[in-house]
Amino acid sequence: MKKQTQAEENKLDTIRHSTSHILAAAVLEKFPKAKLGIGPTIENGFYYDFDFVEADKRGSFKNRSGLTRISEEDLPQIEKRMRELIKKNLKFEKQIILSAEAKKIFKDQPYKLELIKELIKIKSPITIYQSGEFTDLCKGPHIKSTAEINPDAFKLTKIAGAYWRGDEKNKMLTRIYGVAFSTKKELEDYLKMLEEAEKRDHRKLGEKLELFTFHETAPAMPYWLPDGVIVINELINFWRQEHKKRDYAEIISPLINKKELYVKSGHWEHYLEEMFISKTEDGETYALKAMNCPNAMIVYGLKPRSYRDLPLRLADTDILHRYERSGTTYGLLRVREFRQDDAHIFVSEDQIESEYENILDITKKFYSIFNLDYSFRLGTKPEKFMGDVKIWNKAEKILKKILEQSGKKYTVNHGDGAFYGPKIDILMKDSIGRDWQTGTIQLDFQMPKRFGLKYTGDKGKEKTPVVIHRVIYGSLERFIGILIEHFSGALPLWLSPVQVIILPIGEKQISYAGKIFEAFKKENIRVEMPEANETLGKRIRDAEIQKIPYILVVGDKEVLNGTVSVRRRGQPASAKATAGEEGEIKIEKLIEKIKKEIEDKVI
Repeated sequence: MKKQTQAEENKLDTIRHSTSHILAAAVLEKFPKAKLGIGPTIENGFYYDFDFVEADKRGSFKNRSGLTRISEEDLPQIEKRMRELIKKNLKFEKQIILSAEAKKIFKDQPYKLELIKELIKIKSPITIYQSGEFTDLCKGPHIKSTAEINPDAFKLTKIAGAYWRGDEKNKMLTRIYGVAFSTKKELEDYLKMLEEAEKRDHRKLGEKLELFTFHETAPAMPYWLPDGVIVINELINFWRQEHKKRDYAEIISPLINKKELYVKSGHWEHYLEEMFISKTEDGETYALKAMNCPNAMIVYGLKPRSYRDLPLRLADTDILHRYERSGTTYGLLRVREFRQDDAHIFVSEDQIESEYENILDITKKFYSIFNLDYSFRLGTKPEKFMGDVKIWNKAEKILKKILEQSGKKYTVNHGDGAFYGPKIDILMKDSIGRDWQTGTIQLDFQMPKRFGLKYTGDKGKEKTPVVIHRVIYGSLERFIGILIEHFSGALPLWLSPVQVIILPIGEKQISYAGKIFEAFKKENIRVEMPEANETLGKRIRDAEIQKIPYILVVGDKEVLNGTVSVRRRGQPASAKATAGEEGEIKIEKLIEKIKKEIEDKVI
């Protein structure tokens, strides 16, 4: 899809929001007793929440949870009615009304009455929009009429449950999702991307490849299976090697800490809802570690520091826990337990720019080995922040300068900084064009002050260091989930849990194949040789399903010549070796070739 201007994006956002109103109008026609929630825009589309509290004439929609039994098979009929309404050129007419009139209009809509009550409390104007016979409580904006909606450029995509206001204590409503674009082609392109994304779904591939699983006794906390642990360890090993070259020192800190630590860091005030809390019999309150920064402050403060110690780079990959609401968790992409390739770098103010240059260099190194295109996003001061505004402004100015000098494309997300400082997020683009937020590099003047951290300057004067919080992969769980989808499960050779599989054609070749197996093991190449209980074709297909990079076939000719026949991942099982394949090759030469590919992190 072509890049849109900000004005085009704003217009499309308005079209999407207006389309959500048409969705609500169409649903109310079919189910007049349905209760309306909200219908905002989201990335690429919109949704609207409904409470189907009573059964229709068929009695098929009564459900204690409020989640209707409407299925996605019903969506085409609703779409059809939406297109009929759109073609009527319905106007979106805005009115500002008194609270008494609002209560009268929405007397049978309890969720709207709840919103009206809040508007009254904060003395906010109450606005409604009418389009045809449908009226909704909404602050807008909206398009002038449905003539601005392309009836061939939207689609209802799915149905899901969603708690009212995102709170698990509230009733679960029925959420209908849709997407909308300016043109039919943009819609078709997006739907093709969704279809491809479905094939690449890391949740399905992860289970199929036996990398990880989930269990109801630990919601949103992955069980890493042996092959998945190999992937994690390879990523961490590479991370350790590269950071050792750059003078990072690795630490490990407690996974549970007293409340007092998080009060001091500011997280108790700004981050409490995201933390798992525990109280002991002796009255102490503890929290599972949701972030590493307070512990890094403790390590820094263990002994006196001087300017000669800076930059001090402390790194770790500890397990973290964050309480994500059940409705927001998703495979590996949003979990409650995860690891970060974390680091906290203590610097003097005049070292900030040079240290950011070093971090951006690491970013380039890490993302280039996966052929990942990436950009940056600046997050500025949030509504609830810690510290002095002047220092925030200084920090934001420094990051803007760094971004300008980087030569990399970047955007600004106002109000999206951490509560202690502005940040640069790393946004990567995968093989089917989706953007993902992975790493982040945060600039913090606040937390070192709260912990009373000092260093002695070159003239003997005590100063407060600045700390850079940074992750490059981000959450390893999330990064692996993205990689699985980016590569459609076919991970690069150096990350593949099984790098080579040896398939003797029959019993006569097993002894020779065993010697090859031992030769690969000796060189620390991950190799398997399953029993030859199935046909060769079946074993090749199984190896392809498992996405194994090198499939080695051993027959009489190979035994005689001291070779193997090589099939690379992706070659059809029925095909013979072609110019693009290795074909028959000496074992020593193949081992040398594979070792070099692993060392060079070849994609």
